[in-house]
Formats: sequence, C-alpha cells, structure tokens
Amino acid sequence: MKRLNMLVLSGLMVLTTWAQGADVMSQLKANPRKAYGNDLPYLFTNAVDTKAPKGYKPFYISHYGRHGSRYNWSSKLYKDLDTLLTTAHEKQLLTPEAETFYQQFEAVKDELMTGVGELTQLGWEQHQGIARRMYNQFTDVFKKGGNVLAVSSLSGRCVLSMAAFCQELVQCNPKIEIREQSSRFTLDAVVPNDRQNPHKRDFPKAKPRYEKNRSQFKSENTLVDKVLARTFTSTEGLPGDNHKNAYVLIDFYKTLPSINYEGMMGNLVTDEEIAGQWEASNLGSYSWVFSDKYVVIPILQDILEKADAVFAGSSDHLADLRFGHDSFIGPLTVLMGINGADLDPEDPYEVKNCYQNWETCKACNIQLVFYRGKQGRNDILVKCLLNGEEAKLPVPTTQAPYYKWTDFRDFYTKRCQEGYTAQKN
Repeated sequence: MKRLNMLVLSGLMVLTTWAQGADVMSQLKANPRKAYGNDLPYLFTNAVDTKAPKGYKPFYISHYGRHGSRYNWSSKLYKDLDTLLTTAHEKQLLTPEAETFYQQFEAVKDELMTGVGELTQLGWEQHQGIARRMYNQFTDVFKKGGNVLAVSSLSGRCVLSMAAFCQELVQCNPKIEIREQSSRFTLDAVVPNDRQNPHKRDFPKAKPRYEKNRSQFKSENTLVDKVLARTFTSTEGLPGDNHKNAYVLIDFYKTLPSINYEGMMGNLVTDEEIAGQWEASNLGSYSWVFSDKYVVIPILQDILEKADAVFAGSSDHLADLRFGHDSFIGPLTVLMGINGADLDPEDPYEVKNCYQNWETCKACNIQLVFYRGKQGRNDILVKCLLNGEEAKLPVPTTQAPYYKWTDFRDFYTKRCQEGYTAQKN
C-alpha cells in the first residue's frame, strides 16, 4: 500500500509539473510579447481578488516597484546599432525594408542618445495606473488619509516613477501625506549594494543547480539567421560577428513599445520568433536573479522591520513604498520564493515553471497587503501580489493567499539569517 501511495504521489507531481509547464507556454502563446522578459512594458490584467476571511480588513501596504518604461539603460545599444546600420548603408548591404528602418533610426538617433536611461511617458503612466489600482482595490487603507513614506534609488527614472505613483495617490485622496526620499540614508531599502550606501555589505553569489545540467538543454536558434537575412543582402564587411549583430537588432526591437516607436523595424523581427527562443533566454534570466538573492536581504529586512513598527504603534504609516530596479526586485522574488521562484530545480526544463522573466517587466511590483482582524493588535494576515496578481509564498498556511503575519515574519527572518550564514561561509 505504501508503494502504491508513493506511485500515486509521484504521478500527481508529474501531472502538476506538466500542467505548470503547459500553462506557462500557453501564456506565451497567447501573448508572445511576454518573451521580451524584463523589456516587457507592464501589463494591467483583470486580477482575481480573493475575499479576505470574515472580519479582516486591509490597513497597511508594503511595496517594492521597479521603475517604469525607459529608454535603453546604456548608450552602447544605440551606438552599436548606429555603427552597424551606417556601415551596411554605406556598403549598400541593407535590404529595402532595412533601409527604411535605417532612415527612421537616423531621424530619432539624437533623441535616443539624449534619453539614455530616462523614464518615458509610458513609464510615468504605468506608475499612475498601478497607484490608482492600489487605491481603488484597498480603499480601506487610504480612505481616512494619513502618512506614507516613499523611497527610491538615486536614479532619475526611479525618482520620477516614485513621483508619478505618489502624485496619483494624492489625486485619489488629498488627505494622504507622502514623504518622498531619494538619498544615501535609505539605499538599504532599495539598492543595498549601491557603492554610495554607507551600510553596503558584500554578499556571496548563489548559483542555481540547473547550471550543472545546462548542456542537457537543447534549443535550435534560427532567429539569428532569419533576422540577418531580412536586414542585410550580405554580412560580408560588417563590424562584429553575426550573432552579436542580430541581437543588437533584436534587443532594440524589444525596447520600441517602451519608447513609443513601435513598428519602426517593420517585419525585420517578429514577436513570435522571439517567443520561440524564450525558454533559453529565461534560463539566463534565472541565473542572474538567483545569483543576487542574498544581496537583497536588507530589502526584506526593511520590509519586516517597517511592518513591525506599524503593528507596534511606533510608525503611523499607511504604506511604505520603494522604487528601484529589476536587478533587485528579481532577486527579491527569488529570496521570498514568490510563486516558487526559490525552488532551484536541477532540470533546466523545469526552470520555466518556477520563474518567468516577464514577471520582472517594466514597472513590475511586489505588494504586501496587511489585514487586521477583530482579535487584537497581533491578529494580522498578509497577502502578496506580484504585478497585481495574487501570489503564492512558501510560508505554511491553511487559507491561501492569506498568511498569518507571525508565520510570515518568522519564516522570512529565518531566511535572512540563513543568508547571513552563507555570507560568512
């Protein structure tokens, strides 16, 4: 009987894993743009809102959000693309469609170079929309007004994202008082390893287990050849190698919706073809978000400490808002194990079931919403939203997606301590 039970359990695990994989790939098929990964502009969805247990009402929110859509973070992409297209134009190696793209690129090149790293109008609007949805969904938190603290990294695009978000909250209710701060004093809460952080610590890198089996993953990449064939009549005499040149074009293509130049490249690249290579690119994404999971321990500690202060009555905040970068919210997703991101599978084909790089999109955000019951100050539940969708946590619970605050705090306090132990070792 024991053996039979084990066989049944194994079968259920296989079916569950298959279902997760099928769901991920069906999402990608329904929206191939998700293959843009961290270049994907934020998606507003009609999310499910599971009713809280009877007697519980939301009263406090803790948040970490990435800046919104921006121009490319580095001028190198624009410079490399300019060199590639100009050389091909001068050598008459561009196809007619690519020649049209070249002329359009030349017309906006100065804007792109000037805008490097800057928040775009879309990025501003994303944070307005997220703030308004937060207010409308959790009106009980904000309806009487009160104090909110918002902190951001020292980056301009994060400061402006914070401004857009906070202005919208005040538009929703002028009784909300928001203290906005972007300074070295608060870097631990948003970008702990910033060189200007006076409390900066060195944390060890973590390595996902799938990497030792990376060679088992097989992926045929025909995208490079297709993009090159549509763009150039010949690749002889072009700077750089063919693979790099193709990905300069592909990477630029993925930025176009964020900078309001969608369609500029015509059919030189297609969403469906990028989606065909997504699982391979997602593996690379998992490696970098996993590797820095210990770096974001100070952010998680800040979340725990600020929540404790509110519950103890030493803080009067309605919400604590943080605005940073994908290089921190991605690892934070892993550290917290949101939707299984901490599962660390050995099989590279299983990685897509625990992490999808489109969840680290432009303006992506984690919202922890706290609910108070009728049994006193310590009767508190917490729910986690990832990009507006209810998320699962590795914290034990009998009433998901709600978790007891005491269980939540104990679980993540221990996880932070384990990270510091790894640092010493």
